[in-house]
Amino acid sequence: MAGVSIRQPLDKAIVKIPRGQIYIIPDRCKGCRFCIDFCPRDVLVETSDMNAKGYHYPIVAEGKEEECIACQFCSIVCPEFAIYSEEIGE
Repeated sequence: MAGVSIRQPLDKAIVKIPRGQIYIIPDRCKGCRFCIDFCPRDVLVETSDMNAKGYHYPIVAEGKEEECIACQFCSIVCPEFAIYSEEIGE
């Protein structure tokens, strides 16, 4: 289907995609990777560093700093309350 354009929402000029800031509390993390696996934008990766308990905690992937949409999936799935995101204004 050459020449077919991708559909765009009719209100694209009006609707703003939210941006989020991720906050991680490394010492609470137990390395379950739920936040990494469930992030719909693949914003998080596991660090090679370890916290005081010996677990690898998540960090924002290089080049993905602007990709968080503050969906809160990371905070919903984290059993240790070690991560959360907040919507930031532009």
